[in-house]
Amino acid sequence: MRKVAVAGVGMTKFGVSAKSQVEMFAEAAMEAITTSNLKPKDIQALFVGNVLGDFEEGQINIAPFCAAEIGLPPSVPATRVEGACASASVAIREAFIWVASGFYDIVLVGGTERTVAMGTPLATRTFAMGTDSRYEEFTGITFPGAFALVARLYSVKYGIPLAKLKERMALVAVKNHKNGAKNPLAHFQKEITMETVFNSPLVADPLQLFDCCPFSDGAAALVLTTEEIAKKLVAKPVYILGVGQGSNGPLCRQKDVTRIRAREEAAQQAYRMAGLTPRDIDVCELHDCFTIAEIVASEGLGFFDFGKGSEAVEKGETQIGGRIPINPSGGLKAKGHPIGATGAAQAYEIVKQLRGECGERQVEGAKIGMTDTLGGDLATVVNIIYGI
Repeated sequence: MRKVAVAGVGMTKFGVSAKSQVEMFAEAAMEAITTSNLKPKDIQALFVGNVLGDFEEGQINIAPFCAAEIGLPPSVPATRVEGACASASVAIREAFIWVASGFYDIVLVGGTERTVAMGTPLATRTFAMGTDSRYEEFTGITFPGAFALVARLYSVKYGIPLAKLKERMALVAVKNHKNGAKNPLAHFQKEITMETVFNSPLVADPLQLFDCCPFSDGAAALVLTTEEIAKKLVAKPVYILGVGQGSNGPLCRQKDVTRIRAREEAAQQAYRMAGLTPRDIDVCELHDCFTIAEIVASEGLGFFDFGKGSEAVEKGETQIGGRIPINPSGGLKAKGHPIGATGAAQAYEIVKQLRGECGERQVEGAKIGMTDTLGGDLATVVNIIYGI
Protein backbone atom coordinates (compact mmCIF):
# COMPACT_ATOMS: atom_id res chain seq x y z
CA MET A 1 0.00 0.00 0.00
CA ARG A 2 1.06 3.58 -0.61
CA LYS A 3 1.62 5.98 2.27
CA VAL A 4 -1.41 8.27 2.67
CA ALA A 5 -1.27 11.86 3.87
CA VAL A 6 -3.73 14.54 4.90
CA ALA A 7 -2.98 17.67 2.90
CA GLY A 8 -5.70 20.09 4.06
CA VAL A 9 -8.60 20.16 6.50
CA GLY A 10 -11.69 22.30 6.94
CA MET A 11 -14.47 22.68 9.47
CA THR A 12 -17.47 24.90 10.09
CA LYS A 13 -18.38 26.25 13.49
CA PHE A 14 -20.48 23.67 15.31
CA GLY A 15 -23.75 24.66 16.96
CA VAL A 16 -26.94 25.96 15.36
CA SER A 17 -26.70 26.82 11.66
CA ALA A 18 -29.12 28.37 9.19
CA LYS A 19 -27.21 26.76 6.35
CA SER A 20 -28.27 23.52 4.69
CA GLN A 21 -26.25 20.34 5.02
CA VAL A 22 -24.90 20.81 1.50
CA GLU A 23 -23.95 24.43 2.17
CA MET A 24 -22.17 23.50 5.41
CA PHE A 25 -20.26 20.73 3.68
CA ALA A 26 -19.25 23.08 0.87
CA GLU A 27 -17.83 25.55 3.41
CA ALA A 28 -15.71 22.89 5.12
CA ALA A 29 -14.73 21.22 1.84
CA MET A 30 -13.54 24.41 0.19
CA GLU A 31 -11.37 25.19 3.21
CA ALA A 32 -9.86 21.70 3.00
CA ILE A 33 -9.25 22.07 -0.74
CA THR A 34 -7.78 25.58 -0.60
CA THR A 35 -5.51 24.79 2.38
CA SER A 36 -4.26 21.84 0.30
CA ASN A 37 -3.34 24.34 -2.43
CA LEU A 38 -5.65 22.51 -4.82
CA LYS A 39 -8.67 23.33 -6.98
CA PRO A 40 -11.95 21.38 -7.04
CA LYS A 41 -10.99 20.01 -10.46
CA ASP A 42 -8.10 18.14 -8.80
CA ILE A 43 -10.41 15.99 -6.67
CA GLN A 44 -10.90 12.46 -8.04
CA ALA A 45 -13.51 11.07 -5.62
CA LEU A 46 -15.74 12.23 -2.77
CA PHE A 47 -16.99 10.38 0.31
CA VAL A 48 -19.56 12.13 2.55
CA GLY A 49 -20.69 10.93 5.97
CA ASN A 50 -24.38 11.71 6.59
CA VAL A 51 -26.90 9.91 8.76
CA LEU A 52 -30.31 11.58 8.97
CA GLY A 53 -30.53 13.88 5.97
CA ASP A 54 -33.89 12.41 5.05
CA PHE A 55 -35.45 13.36 8.41
CA GLU A 56 -33.57 16.63 8.74
CA GLU A 57 -34.24 18.09 5.31
CA GLY A 58 -36.06 15.41 3.35
CA GLN A 59 -32.79 14.80 1.52
CA ILE A 60 -31.20 11.49 0.65
CA ASN A 61 -28.52 10.92 -2.01
CA ILE A 62 -26.74 13.97 -0.64
CA ALA A 63 -23.23 13.24 -1.91
CA PRO A 64 -23.71 14.26 -5.57
CA PHE A 65 -25.32 17.52 -4.45
CA CYS A 66 -22.30 18.22 -2.24
CA ALA A 67 -20.04 17.48 -5.21
CA ALA A 68 -21.93 19.87 -7.47
CA GLU A 69 -21.97 22.62 -4.82
CA ILE A 70 -18.16 22.79 -4.77
CA GLY A 71 -17.77 22.46 -8.53
CA LEU A 72 -16.65 18.87 -8.92
CA PRO A 73 -17.15 17.63 -12.49
CA PRO A 74 -19.72 14.89 -13.31
CA SER A 75 -16.86 12.41 -13.77
CA VAL A 76 -16.14 12.44 -10.01
CA PRO A 77 -17.91 9.64 -8.10
CA ALA A 78 -19.62 10.96 -4.96
CA THR A 79 -20.68 8.45 -2.32
CA ARG A 80 -22.70 8.88 0.86
CA VAL A 81 -21.47 6.80 3.82
CA GLU A 82 -23.63 5.89 6.82
CA GLY A 83 -22.35 4.26 10.00
CA ALA A 84 -24.46 6.12 12.56
CA CYS A 85 -22.27 8.49 14.61
CA ALA A 86 -19.14 6.91 13.10
CA SER A 87 -20.15 7.79 9.53
CA ALA A 88 -17.38 10.28 8.75
CA SER A 89 -14.70 8.03 10.22
CA VAL A 90 -15.98 5.11 8.15
CA ALA A 91 -15.75 7.46 5.15
CA ILE A 92 -12.17 8.46 6.04
CA ARG A 93 -11.14 4.82 6.33
CA GLU A 94 -12.72 4.09 2.94
CA ALA A 95 -10.98 7.08 1.34
CA PHE A 96 -7.69 5.97 2.90
CA ILE A 97 -8.03 2.51 1.35
CA TRP A 98 -8.74 3.95 -2.11
CA VAL A 99 -5.66 6.19 -2.01
CA ALA A 100 -3.43 3.56 -0.38
CA SER A 101 -4.43 1.03 -3.04
CA GLY A 102 -3.40 3.34 -5.88
CA PHE A 103 -6.87 3.62 -7.42
CA TYR A 104 -7.12 7.36 -6.64
CA ASP A 105 -4.44 9.94 -5.91
CA ILE A 106 -6.52 12.76 -4.39
CA VAL A 107 -9.76 12.17 -2.47
CA LEU A 108 -12.02 14.57 -0.58
CA VAL A 109 -13.77 13.10 2.46
CA GLY A 110 -15.84 14.44 5.33
CA GLY A 111 -19.30 14.67 6.80
CA THR A 112 -22.24 16.97 7.38
CA GLU A 113 -25.37 16.99 9.54
CA ARG A 114 -28.09 19.43 10.59
CA THR A 115 -29.59 17.79 13.65
CA VAL A 116 -30.87 20.88 15.49
CA ALA A 117 -33.50 21.53 12.83
CA MET A 118 -35.39 18.41 13.93
CA GLY A 119 -35.94 19.55 17.52
CA THR A 120 -35.31 17.38 20.55
CA PRO A 121 -38.29 14.94 20.30
CA LEU A 122 -37.72 14.01 16.63
CA ALA A 123 -33.94 14.04 16.98
CA THR A 124 -34.15 11.69 19.97
CA ARG A 125 -36.46 9.37 18.08
CA THR A 126 -34.34 9.29 14.93
CA PHE A 127 -31.06 8.91 16.82
CA ALA A 128 -32.60 5.86 18.51
CA MET A 129 -32.81 4.26 15.07
CA GLY A 130 -29.11 3.56 15.56
CA THR A 131 -30.11 0.94 18.14
CA ASP A 132 -31.57 -2.44 17.21
CA SER A 133 -35.12 -1.88 15.93
CA ARG A 134 -36.37 -5.37 16.86
CA TYR A 135 -35.30 -5.75 20.48
CA GLU A 136 -34.23 -2.31 21.71
CA GLU A 137 -35.93 0.59 19.96
CA PHE A 138 -39.50 -0.63 20.55
CA THR A 139 -38.79 -1.07 24.28
CA GLY A 140 -37.87 2.59 24.60
CA ILE A 141 -34.07 2.26 24.67
CA THR A 142 -32.39 5.54 23.76
CA PHE A 143 -28.69 6.32 23.77
CA PRO A 144 -28.86 8.11 27.14
CA GLY A 145 -30.62 5.01 28.47
CA ALA A 146 -27.98 2.70 27.02
CA PHE A 147 -25.11 4.65 28.56
CA ALA A 148 -26.96 4.95 31.85
CA LEU A 149 -26.87 1.14 31.88
CA VAL A 150 -23.15 1.27 31.11
CA ALA A 151 -22.56 3.62 34.05
CA ARG A 152 -24.49 1.47 36.53
CA LEU A 153 -22.86 -1.76 35.36
CA TYR A 154 -19.42 -0.12 35.46
CA SER A 155 -20.05 1.01 39.05
CA VAL A 156 -20.99 -2.51 40.14
CA LYS A 157 -18.35 -4.36 38.13
CA TYR A 158 -15.40 -2.34 39.43
CA GLY A 159 -16.73 -1.67 42.94
CA ILE A 160 -16.83 2.11 42.50
CA PRO A 161 -19.70 3.68 44.49
CA LEU A 162 -22.12 5.34 42.10
CA ALA A 163 -21.73 8.69 43.88
CA LYS A 164 -17.94 8.56 43.38
CA LEU A 165 -18.34 7.53 39.73
CA LYS A 166 -20.73 10.43 39.16
CA GLU A 167 -18.12 12.83 40.57
CA ARG A 168 -15.52 11.50 38.17
CA MET A 169 -17.96 11.66 35.27
CA ALA A 170 -18.66 15.29 36.17
CA LEU A 171 -14.91 15.95 36.01
CA VAL A 172 -14.98 14.72 32.39
CA ALA A 173 -17.63 17.33 31.58
CA VAL A 174 -15.73 20.10 33.39
CA LYS A 175 -12.50 19.22 31.54
CA ASN A 176 -14.10 19.11 28.12
CA HIS A 177 -15.98 22.37 28.59
CA LYS A 178 -12.72 23.99 29.71
CA ASN A 179 -11.12 22.80 26.47
CA GLY A 180 -14.14 23.81 24.40
CA ALA A 181 -13.93 27.34 25.81
CA LYS A 182 -10.59 27.63 23.97
CA ASN A 183 -11.98 26.33 20.67
CA PRO A 184 -13.57 29.04 18.48
CA LEU A 185 -15.42 26.38 16.46
CA ALA A 186 -16.99 24.63 19.45
CA HIS A 187 -20.74 24.55 20.08
CA PHE A 188 -20.22 25.45 23.76
CA GLN A 189 -17.45 27.92 24.60
CA LYS A 190 -18.08 28.36 28.29
CA GLU A 191 -16.48 26.66 31.27
CA ILE A 192 -18.69 24.87 33.80
CA THR A 193 -18.29 23.64 37.38
CA MET A 194 -19.10 20.40 39.14
CA GLU A 195 -22.18 22.12 40.53
CA THR A 196 -23.33 22.88 36.98
CA VAL A 197 -23.38 19.16 36.27
CA PHE A 198 -24.99 18.11 39.56
CA ASN A 199 -27.69 20.80 39.34
CA SER A 200 -28.69 19.92 35.78
CA PRO A 201 -31.85 17.90 35.01
CA LEU A 202 -31.83 14.12 35.21
CA VAL A 203 -31.94 12.54 31.75
CA ALA A 204 -31.48 8.82 32.35
CA ASP A 205 -30.40 7.90 35.88
CA PRO A 206 -27.53 8.39 36.68
CA LEU A 207 -26.86 10.61 33.65
CA GLN A 208 -27.77 14.27 34.00
CA LEU A 209 -28.04 16.85 31.24
CA PHE A 210 -24.40 17.94 31.49
CA ASP A 211 -23.27 14.32 31.23
CA CYS A 212 -24.68 14.34 27.69
CA CYS A 213 -23.40 15.85 24.46
CA PRO A 214 -25.66 18.22 22.51
CA PHE A 215 -27.40 17.93 19.17
CA SER A 216 -25.35 20.11 16.80
CA ASP A 217 -25.17 21.32 13.21
CA GLY A 218 -21.88 21.31 11.36
CA ALA A 219 -19.53 19.86 8.76
CA ALA A 220 -15.86 18.95 8.44
CA ALA A 221 -13.67 17.71 5.61
CA LEU A 222 -10.17 16.47 4.73
CA VAL A 223 -8.16 16.01 1.55
CA LEU A 224 -6.28 12.70 1.41
CA THR A 225 -3.48 12.13 -1.07
CA THR A 226 -0.19 10.31 -1.54
CA GLU A 227 2.97 11.13 0.36
CA GLU A 228 4.68 12.36 -2.80
CA ILE A 229 1.85 14.70 -3.80
CA ALA A 230 1.33 15.99 -0.26
CA LYS A 231 4.99 17.00 0.06
CA LYS A 232 4.60 19.14 -3.06
CA LEU A 233 1.38 20.76 -1.83
CA VAL A 234 1.86 21.61 1.84
CA ALA A 235 4.67 22.28 4.31
CA LYS A 236 3.40 19.92 7.01
CA PRO A 237 1.71 16.77 5.71
CA VAL A 238 0.12 14.59 8.38
CA TYR A 239 0.16 10.87 7.66
CA ILE A 240 -2.41 8.19 8.37
CA LEU A 241 -0.34 5.51 10.08
CA GLY A 242 -3.03 2.98 10.95
CA VAL A 243 -6.75 2.37 10.59
CA GLY A 244 -9.16 -0.08 12.18
CA GLN A 245 -12.87 -0.79 12.16
CA GLY A 246 -14.87 -3.22 14.28
CA SER A 247 -18.49 -4.30 14.51
CA ASN A 248 -20.80 -5.49 17.29
CA GLY A 249 -24.33 -6.86 17.15
CA PRO A 250 -27.22 -5.43 19.18
CA LEU A 251 -26.88 -4.83 22.91
CA CYS A 252 -28.70 -8.07 23.70
CA ARG A 253 -25.85 -9.98 22.01
CA GLN A 254 -23.12 -8.11 23.90
CA LYS A 255 -22.29 -9.87 27.16
CA ASP A 256 -20.57 -6.91 28.85
CA VAL A 257 -21.35 -3.37 27.67
CA THR A 258 -18.67 -1.89 29.94
CA ARG A 259 -16.20 -3.21 27.34
CA ILE A 260 -16.91 -2.43 23.71
CA ARG A 261 -15.29 -5.32 21.84
CA ALA A 262 -15.62 -3.59 18.47
CA ARG A 263 -13.47 -0.75 19.82
CA GLU A 264 -10.84 -3.09 21.21
CA GLU A 265 -10.59 -4.93 17.89
CA ALA A 266 -10.53 -1.71 15.83
CA ALA A 267 -7.89 -0.13 18.05
CA GLN A 268 -5.66 -3.19 17.84
CA GLN A 269 -5.96 -3.16 14.04
CA ALA A 270 -4.85 0.47 13.99
CA TYR A 271 -1.98 -0.11 16.44
CA ARG A 272 -0.72 -3.11 14.47
CA MET A 273 -0.81 -1.26 11.16
CA ALA A 274 1.00 1.72 12.66
CA GLY A 275 3.49 -0.43 14.59
CA LEU A 276 2.61 1.51 17.75
CA THR A 277 1.18 0.95 21.21
CA PRO A 278 -1.20 3.03 23.36
CA ARG A 279 1.80 4.59 25.12
CA ASP A 280 2.95 6.10 21.82
CA ILE A 281 -0.21 8.23 21.46
CA ASP A 282 0.36 11.89 22.41
CA VAL A 283 -3.21 13.15 22.01
CA CYS A 284 -6.59 11.55 21.40
CA GLU A 285 -10.00 12.72 20.23
CA LEU A 286 -12.41 10.03 21.40
CA HIS A 287 -16.15 9.50 21.42
CA ASP A 288 -17.47 11.19 24.57
CA CYS A 289 -21.16 11.23 23.64
CA PHE A 290 -21.68 10.84 27.40
CA THR A 291 -19.20 11.35 30.22
CA ILE A 292 -19.14 7.65 31.05
CA ALA A 293 -18.41 6.97 27.35
CA GLU A 294 -15.10 8.85 27.58
CA ILE A 295 -14.06 6.79 30.60
CA VAL A 296 -14.94 3.48 28.96
CA ALA A 297 -13.27 4.47 25.68
CA SER A 298 -10.03 5.48 27.41
CA GLU A 299 -9.80 1.93 28.72
CA GLY A 300 -10.82 0.23 25.48
CA LEU A 301 -8.07 2.10 23.64
CA GLY A 302 -5.51 0.82 26.12
CA PHE A 303 -4.62 4.11 27.79
CA PHE A 304 -5.65 2.81 31.23
CA ASP A 305 -6.37 -0.56 32.77
CA PHE A 306 -10.01 -1.63 32.79
CA GLY A 307 -11.75 -0.11 35.77
CA LYS A 308 -9.09 2.62 36.19
CA GLY A 309 -10.26 5.18 33.62
CA SER A 310 -12.39 7.19 36.03
CA GLU A 311 -9.57 7.32 38.56
CA ALA A 312 -7.26 8.65 35.83
CA VAL A 313 -9.70 11.49 35.17
CA GLU A 314 -9.67 12.37 38.87
CA LYS A 315 -5.85 12.45 38.83
CA GLY A 316 -5.85 14.86 35.87
CA GLU A 317 -4.14 12.40 33.52
CA THR A 318 -6.50 13.20 30.63
CA GLN A 319 -6.14 16.97 30.81
CA ILE A 320 -4.00 19.00 28.43
CA GLY A 321 -0.57 18.61 30.00
CA GLY A 322 -1.52 15.25 31.50
CA ARG A 323 -0.28 11.78 30.64
CA ILE A 324 -2.64 11.40 27.66
CA PRO A 325 -4.63 14.54 26.76
CA ILE A 326 -8.12 13.49 25.68
CA ASN A 327 -10.50 15.71 23.68
CA PRO A 328 -8.54 18.98 23.65
CA SER A 329 -11.14 20.25 21.16
CA GLY A 330 -13.83 19.98 23.83
CA GLY A 331 -14.95 16.63 22.48
CA LEU A 332 -18.51 15.83 21.50
CA LYS A 333 -19.47 17.13 24.94
CA ALA A 334 -18.49 20.76 24.27
CA LYS A 335 -17.37 20.95 20.65
CA GLY A 336 -20.68 19.39 19.64
CA HIS A 337 -21.96 16.30 17.84
CA PRO A 338 -23.37 16.68 14.31
CA ILE A 339 -23.34 12.94 13.94
CA GLY A 340 -22.40 12.56 10.27
CA ALA A 341 -19.56 15.06 10.67
CA THR A 342 -18.11 14.06 14.04
CA GLY A 343 -15.36 11.71 12.86
CA ALA A 344 -14.07 14.29 10.37
CA ALA A 345 -14.11 16.96 13.09
CA GLN A 346 -12.02 14.67 15.31
CA ALA A 347 -9.55 14.27 12.44
CA TYR A 348 -9.51 18.04 11.92
CA GLU A 349 -8.46 18.55 15.56
CA ILE A 350 -5.75 15.88 15.48
CA VAL A 351 -4.27 17.24 12.24
CA LYS A 352 -4.24 20.76 13.71
CA GLN A 353 -2.66 19.45 16.94
CA LEU A 354 0.11 17.63 15.08
CA ARG A 355 0.80 20.77 13.06
CA GLY A 356 0.96 22.86 16.23
CA GLU A 357 -1.93 25.11 15.19
CA CYS A 358 -4.29 24.87 18.19
CA GLY A 359 -3.30 27.93 20.19
CA GLU A 360 -4.38 27.84 23.84
CA ARG A 361 -5.43 24.20 23.66
CA GLN A 362 -2.25 22.99 21.98
CA VAL A 363 -0.76 19.74 23.29
CA GLU A 364 2.94 20.55 23.33
CA GLY A 365 5.16 18.22 21.35
CA ALA A 366 2.32 16.15 19.92
CA LYS A 367 3.59 13.94 17.09
CA ILE A 368 1.17 11.00 17.17
CA GLY A 369 -2.60 11.41 17.50
CA MET A 370 -5.59 9.08 17.45
CA THR A 371 -9.30 9.35 16.76
CA ASP A 372 -12.02 7.08 18.09
CA THR A 373 -15.57 7.22 16.76
CA LEU A 374 -18.47 5.08 17.96
CA GLY A 375 -21.62 4.48 15.92
CA GLY A 376 -24.94 3.08 17.09
CA ASP A 377 -25.55 0.91 20.13
CA LEU A 378 -21.82 0.20 20.59
CA ALA A 379 -21.99 -1.39 17.14
CA THR A 380 -19.55 0.38 14.80
CA VAL A 381 -16.18 1.70 15.93
CA VAL A 382 -13.44 3.26 13.82
CA ASN A 383 -9.96 4.10 15.10
CA ILE A 384 -7.41 6.04 13.08
CA ILE A 385 -3.83 6.93 14.05
CA TYR A 386 -2.17 10.01 12.55
CA GLY A 387 1.46 11.09 12.71
CA ILE A 388 4.02 13.55 11.40
